[in-house]
Formats: sequence, C-alpha cells, structure tokens
Amino acid sequence: MLMARAVPARPEVILEIVSTEAPGVVPMATQGVVLTEAQVRSRGAFIGFLSQARGENPAFLGQRWDLVQTLVQFGHLWNKADIEACLLTPREEFIPEARRDRTYKPVPIDIGQGGVISDPFVIARMNSELNLKPGERVLEIGTGSGYQAAYLSHLTDQVFSVEVVKVLQERARVILDVLSARGYDTYRSIQLKHGDGYFGWSDEDSFDKIIVMCGIDHIPPSLLRQLRPDGVMLVPVGPPGAQQILRIRKTIDEDGKTTVSRTSLLGGRTFRFMTLVTGK
Repeated sequence: MLMARAVPARPEVILEIVSTEAPGVVPMATQGVVLTEAQVRSRGAFIGFLSQARGENPAFLGQRWDLVQTLVQFGHLWNKADIEACLLTPREEFIPEARRDRTYKPVPIDIGQGGVISDPFVIARMNSELNLKPGERVLEIGTGSGYQAAYLSHLTDQVFSVEVVKVLQERARVILDVLSARGYDTYRSIQLKHGDGYFGWSDEDSFDKIIVMCGIDHIPPSLLRQLRPDGVMLVPVGPPGAQQILRIRKTIDEDGKTTVSRTSLLGGRTFRFMTLVTGK
C-alpha cells in the first residue's frame, strides 16, 4: 500500500492541484460529462452534480471524492486531467456487488476467476506517471475488471486492452457496454481483446504508452517492439510478490540505434502484483 500514514481529517475542498498543463486547462480528448473546477474542488458540488447527471449513488460519490482528496494529498494524483478521470470513473460498477463495501478502500479486491482490481493508490500513481495525453494510443495489459480501461478512456479515445482470461474479458465488455448505454460515452471507444498479454496487441500495431497491470520477471520483447520511439511503458518487474514498478523509455537516435532506459519508481519500493499469465 502506498499510503504510509493515517488519512488526515478531510477538508471540504480538494487541495491545490499541481498540473502539468497550462493554468485552468483540463485537456479532454473525448466527449461526455465534464466537471467544472468548482465540482472538482467541492465535495458537495461534485456529489450534487453527478447524482443528478448520471444518477450515481451519493454515498459512493462521497467515498470517491474522499479517495481522490487523499490521493492528491499524498502525491499520487497531480495532473488535472487524471484527477477528473478518477472522479468520473465509477469504480463500484466494476466490483462484484458482494464486495462493493471495499470499493474505495486502499486495498486490492478479488473480482473472481483469479482476477483482482488493484489498490486504487497503485492505479492512481501508475496512471499519473504514465501521463497519458489526448490522442495518444495506449495499450493496457491485464484488462481485469475493466476499471483501468474506463479510467484511461477519459484521457484519450485510443484505449486498447488485452486480457488472457476470457471470462474476465467478456465480463469487462458487458460492464463497459452497459455503462456506455447509460451515458458513459467515453467507454464506447475502448477496444478489448482476449489474448496473451505477453505478446501485446499485435506486431503490426504500435503505441505511445503501454501500462502493464501484472507482474513479470522481465520485460516482454513483444511489448518493447510495439512501443513507439519516445514511448513510455510502465511494468512491474521482479519475483512474485516483490515487483518494482519500472518506467521504460524507448528512444531511437539519428543513426537508428535504439536505446531502452529503465527507471524504478517510488524509490525502488516493491509491490505485490498478480503474475502475468501466458499461454492461454
């Protein structure tokens, strides 16, 4: 778990946001519900707006806003677009009903079929580090519940996600389609695929960003090939239960020489990710 201290008392506004964009700009690549700055910063305004606009449960909306407040305070969310994406994604919809009381707690949650929806602190930090921009093509390895793909769709309309467990891939597709029909317009552009994530989407495709949500003991060569020049990949690497989150950068110089750099995030701390399953 990334949070090392107890959650502080909650003020009624989100703390001052440090953005990588120009002041006052929230770049959105997709259509759909967009929050005003007042609705982002005020708990009451946020709950009131989304409970009317989308009919969402006010209790879950309050928990989501509180989580985002804490993520900002502990430095795991800092970009305005990522903050809005986290606020707009109904995490509870991707979790089995029997476990929804844990939706916004800082813990991973079992979704069945051997799948897990990751700790929201880990998801938020990885998404912030990915720094996804409108129009960029992003590949997610390990669709799982579909939550991460939904989150990413608020940042770009070019989201591709691979899941090796067919039941999970089909379940995620149903959830995303149901939510799309309810007005979550950004989810319509998400492309899901049942396949072996070790080999990525296909060698004919390339991506600006790749995010791997499963642990592995090395960086899959296929994913490196599918990463565009100047692209970024985040991948948990290490033995089972002790993976470091690596930022991989791929560059090609004027002579055509490819260089791959590796940086360990979060001071080299290790985390427990599900192992990347191949061969299904």
